Amino acid sequence: MEILQAAGEAFFLVFNSHTLPFLFLGVCMGLFLGILPGIGGLAGTALLLPFTYAMDPPTAMALLLGLGATNNTSDQISAIVLGAPGSASSAATTLDGYPMTKRGEAGRALGASYMASLLGGLFGAAVMALMLPVIRPFILYIGSPELLAMAVFGISMVAVLSGNTPLRGLTAACFGMMLAMIGSDPQTGTLRWTMGQLYLWEGLPLVPLTLGVFALPELCDLLIGRTSITSISKKLNLSSGLYQGVKDCFDNWFLVVRCSGLGAVLGAVPGIGASVIDWLSYGHALRTEKGAQQTFGKGDVRGVIAAESATNSREGGALIPTVVFGVPGSAGMAILLGAFLIQGLVPGPDMVTKNLAITYSMVWSIAIANILGAGICFMMSGQFAKLATLRYSLILPPILCLVYIGAFTGKREWGDLYSLLFFGVLGWTFKHFKWPRPPLVLGFILGGFLERYLFISIQRYGTEWMLRPVVLIMFTMAAISLLRPLLQDVKAHNGIKGMLSDFKAPRFTWQNLLPISLLVLFVVMMAEAVQWNPLARIIPLIVGGGAIGFCLLTLANDLFKRATVKPEGLGDKAMAMVQQKMHMDITSSITHLPVKTLLTRGAIFFGWMIGFLISMATIGLIPTVPLFVVAFMRIEGREPWRIVLPMVTVMTIFIYVLFDELLAIPWPPSVLGDLFPVLREMIPSV
Repeated sequence: MEILQAAGEAFFLVFNSHTLPFLFLGVCMGLFLGILPGIGGLAGTALLLPFTYAMDPPTAMALLLGLGATNNTSDQISAIVLGAPGSASSAATTLDGYPMTKRGEAGRALGASYMASLLGGLFGAAVMALMLPVIRPFILYIGSPELLAMAVFGISMVAVLSGNTPLRGLTAACFGMMLAMIGSDPQTGTLRWTMGQLYLWEGLPLVPLTLGVFALPELCDLLIGRTSITSISKKLNLSSGLYQGVKDCFDNWFLVVRCSGLGAVLGAVPGIGASVIDWLSYGHALRTEKGAQQTFGKGDVRGVIAAESATNSREGGALIPTVVFGVPGSAGMAILLGAFLIQGLVPGPDMVTKNLAITYSMVWSIAIANILGAGICFMMSGQFAKLATLRYSLILPPILCLVYIGAFTGKREWGDLYSLLFFGVLGWTFKHFKWPRPPLVLGFILGGFLERYLFISIQRYGTEWMLRPVVLIMFTMAAISLLRPLLQDVKAHNGIKGMLSDFKAPRFTWQNLLPISLLVLFVVMMAEAVQWNPLARIIPLIVGGGAIGFCLLTLANDLFKRATVKPEGLGDKAMAMVQQKMHMDITSSITHLPVKTLLTRGAIFFGWMIGFLISMATIGLIPTVPLFVVAFMRIEGREPWRIVLPMVTVMTIFIYVLFDELLAIPWPPSVLGDLFPVLREMIPSV
């Protein structure tokens, strides 16, 4: 009865003429920042924090939660329409959302994502409301062994995120884990694979890697194809598409419930971020949904629903440990914890006793914010979807500028931009050599967790941690997940003998260059690792050994295994589906072009990227934006000045006001600014 009374009181605290406008303001800011590739809502939350000093607690929480709860509602827009994830938490959405856009179903993908986000957000709020009084024992039980087991289970997802190429997926995952170990070792302080660069001492940031691996390859293919994302001749029936997307969510209601529950539960576990949760949810749907192995990654709306419902439900779950223990479940919740202290609120028992009404006002804020956010997105979807029909010369200049700025928010150093370029080339190479990219990102995200929690578990529990019930269950599930592709392959060949006989004389092709290059890289990295302190090298050597082993098996498989022959009676369309399943990733639509054309235009794209960096280092970011936009639109697309000039003006003003004036991002110094310091006083980005 006390809980119902507090919930009713909290509703009126939020739903009044004073608090509701601030909630709406937070929602609008969250949606706006979520659309921008790589920017995310963390910067916006930090920006709003000082403004909460003069507010009462319900209003302050409404403003901040309005932004945080809806940031994930809009970040899938750029992922679906442009193939550039708005944040790391929408990377899984790209796998099915972007292919849907390319075949003219942007409206349906957006409708499904909005409704899944709305339902997931409401589910997360409901979970928080119901679980607050009883969740304490569960959270207290979760320790480093359970977190380690979850990380291992997450790594095992590479088997289902790699389609019919599990060896390539495992190689990519090990590579991602090795990248996550770059930097100062937390045990001994040993510098690992830093190449003498100060930038790498604290490790690689996630944002440049995600944008490089997922966004740049799609933008590069857009330039290579020299067309729009979807054919202009295709009619975009947005109203029916949005309705169909909503209908898809209700048709797959059980999937929404499962993934929302998964997101809410994992969100309540401190240390598991949204960038992990969406992949785990996607992998769960891939494994459990009928026919998902054949259609996920090729434009299946269920992939969009699975990723988005889990990502948005996480916010309600992440709020639980923040309120109950003062342990933030995410970076955004860490800033919210600062707002607690500003308002004089102390996380802990008081929040579920004396301040129960304020706590439930947060629940209402999340629920109402999700409804408002989804409603605004539905109203604006027509304009978002039409972006997919614009010429590449109109889309690429502003998006590339935003991608650069988004990548720079990683550490706000030049290394962020170099990392973006490196991972862009790597991601494009992976895509065209048909190597899955999701395992690389998943390995990078979970690699740091794996090493950290392993050492903590051993130091605290010895070997007894391996016998804890949750650990045993998760390890068993991970083993089944990893062994499943091997068992399926053995079964398909009627036993191990049949599988081993399915080989031919070796034949070297240009596609063998990638595994050979990776193998050389792994050997060089291992040669350096053996010289480190024993505690610093043990995990890198284990992971590196696995990478070398899986890469050798991949190379042997490519060299010796017989090519897939079309079975008699199997149609061309069915055979195409079999070939597409070879790697769980976004398939390229430009494979019909000659290799020479692909390489030439790909070099041109990355040449533009390098040119942007050179110009930025010479004259600064703000002057580079108009120069880059004009040069690209005039040289690449021969766009008329009546289109170029408005685009240049709007982009320059937008970037200057938002990033320079409001967010005050400290841009790196330029040669021009060093020569003429007075210019830097006038334009800080010079």
